[in-house]
Amino acid sequence: MSTEASPAPLKLGTFIGVFTPTMLTILGVIMFLRLGWVVGNAGIYGTLTIVVIANLITLITALSMSSLATSMQVGGGGAYYLISRSLGLETGGAIGIPLYLSQTLSLTLYAYGLAESIEIFWAGVPIAPFAAVIVVGVSAVAARSTELALKLQLPIMGLIVLALISLAAGVEWGSRPLPTATWEDGGFWSVFAVFFPAVTGVLAGVSLSGDLEDPGKSIPRGTLLAVAVGSVVYLVVPFFLAFGAAPELLVANKLVWTEISAVPLFVMLGLWGAVLSSAFGSILGAPRTLQALANDNLAPRFLAENDPKTGEPLPALYLSAVIAFIAVLLGDLNAVAEWVTVFFLTTYGALNAVAAVEGLVGDPSFRPALRVPWWVSTIGALGCLIAMFAINPMACVVALVVEILIFWWLSRRSLEATWGDVRSGFWQFAARFTLLRLRDAAHDPRNWRPHLLVFAKDVARDLHMVRLASAFSQERGIVTVTTLRLGDIDEHVDTDVLLQRNEAILEREGLLAFAEVAAVPQLAPGIITVAQAHGFAGLSSNTTMLGWPKEESLARIGRQLSVVRKLAGLAKSSMIFRPGDRAPRKDGPLVIWWKGKESNGDLMLLLAHLLTLDPQFHNAPLVLKSVVEDAEAADKRRSEFEQMLPEIRIQAQVDVIVRPEGESAVDVIRRQSIGARLVLLGMSIAPAGDEEAYAQGLKDLLDGLTDSLLVRNAGPFRGMLVG
Repeated sequence: MSTEASPAPLKLGTFIGVFTPTMLTILGVIMFLRLGWVVGNAGIYGTLTIVVIANLITLITALSMSSLATSMQVGGGGAYYLISRSLGLETGGAIGIPLYLSQTLSLTLYAYGLAESIEIFWAGVPIAPFAAVIVVGVSAVAARSTELALKLQLPIMGLIVLALISLAAGVEWGSRPLPTATWEDGGFWSVFAVFFPAVTGVLAGVSLSGDLEDPGKSIPRGTLLAVAVGSVVYLVVPFFLAFGAAPELLVANKLVWTEISAVPLFVMLGLWGAVLSSAFGSILGAPRTLQALANDNLAPRFLAENDPKTGEPLPALYLSAVIAFIAVLLGDLNAVAEWVTVFFLTTYGALNAVAAVEGLVGDPSFRPALRVPWWVSTIGALGCLIAMFAINPMACVVALVVEILIFWWLSRRSLEATWGDVRSGFWQFAARFTLLRLRDAAHDPRNWRPHLLVFAKDVARDLHMVRLASAFSQERGIVTVTTLRLGDIDEHVDTDVLLQRNEAILEREGLLAFAEVAAVPQLAPGIITVAQAHGFAGLSSNTTMLGWPKEESLARIGRQLSVVRKLAGLAKSSMIFRPGDRAPRKDGPLVIWWKGKESNGDLMLLLAHLLTLDPQFHNAPLVLKSVVEDAEAADKRRSEFEQMLPEIRIQAQVDVIVRPEGESAVDVIRRQSIGARLVLLGMSIAPAGDEEAYAQGLKDLLDGLTDSLLVRNAGPFRGMLVG
């Protein structure tokens, strides 16, 4: 992943680079053509309520965006840049790609709007060709110079001010009572949905972030000032309309401004200017979003190039103009307008969500000059979601589904960013929150699950043991694979290399396990130390897994048994895995040898049951075997099993064997384990000094068996794990 290749900034200031485009987008076509309809339906107080709620959502979004902009070095790409640098490329792309298309289609929508308004004075004007001409003309000006396009907006702002003055001058104040709500054309939320797009212009200024001299200052100042001025205008103009015309006229006549205004021509010039300025905002913002996507390899790289003479992102601009031009051929796009607004709203909601997460997580790197409480940004995000549903529920659902699919697609591409983002901090925050709750939670045998600490000298060689541990965890417990290196840590300068190798092996094999490498002076004491210190706050490893010594010397086996005894003193269960002398049968059963004296049976039963839930052991039958001395004991043991298994809801076959005269229990176990896929046997605690004698007995028992697992249950819930 390359770093940003943003164009040399144009050194735009706050007024021309942020305030003007944002202000003109806010005071747009909705104000001229639909605000009268809103007042006629909602009445003056209903309108003011709608205006306050809508502007509050916009204000919170502007605050959230400003907070993000003052906490990082903002590059090109506007909202996409802010989102991707906080939530990662996948989320940034999921929002940025629809945002780009919405910005591009907005140019077509504004071109159509301008063409249709011309029809008032030029009956029979060919709408589609005229809209195409507008698309080409606006794109040509933007291709010539961004600064020129922005300077053209200054006289447009003057026309809008003249239109507002003309409207106010034409009002006969006090000539009629203030209108009350009728809601003839829809309820509150329907009217709200018509008005809300009027205040969604806060991205117009931030879209030029790469061309600003000081984005960290200009974005918050320009955006917040534009929102404040826009809010005042939208709180005042309803009174002009309420006193200027009857409610019936406000509802019926889209151009009611011309009926009230002292100079109707000023209204039309203001309307045309508002539409034209919004079109400029779209063709200036869309290419820069696309260029930022290309810089991050989310779009073809040639779209990131700039014209060497003008510094404009011409490839991205030309493509955007072509898309907008082709969209003209689709005809009247009024039906698409709500969908475009909804996609814009997902961007606003994402900006609020990013600011909320940043504030909640509190990464040390998040140091905004303008700090917004996380709960305020959360309200803004929820407000955007509510507005999306109010405007068009179907479009809202489709927008969310499309962005989820884009996120899934980008996630599969395994994108790599060259910057850190808030996701790591969020998961750390979530982990801390969870651990604190887990610490105070009541612990019960029914909630117990194995958290395995696997000691593997060579992860590649011991993969079978690690796979077994992963199967036990069911991707719900925590598996940590630890490699111990004997000696002082200074003697092992390549520890990081070994750790990366182990992590790569686990990832390649699809094993969800953590890898660790530790230096210890001696092996057995090192195992105890690592096991004792591993984990915290209710997520300590509760089960340790060791590999049977390859040399099978009694001394080494004895040292392992000593470790098992000490781990039992720490209330940690132990398992020793011994690879079989013969390959296990893939269709063989999981055989559990039940003795019943050491309370190992419940753990063995639970482990075997967990294995049957894993895909690689899914069809393996579970057989519970036991060796007894006589038929009476056999009947009793069989009765115990038949009563226990339904109660613990584990399906297993029962096989109780009476030891033949002249044959030892070891001989019976060997003979009856032939053909098993895995044999599970309980371990006793070898008294200190007697480890090698017990080791000899285990060695004799396991010789000739298939894969075997020795199990010692030493947890706090011994005998209760399968209740």
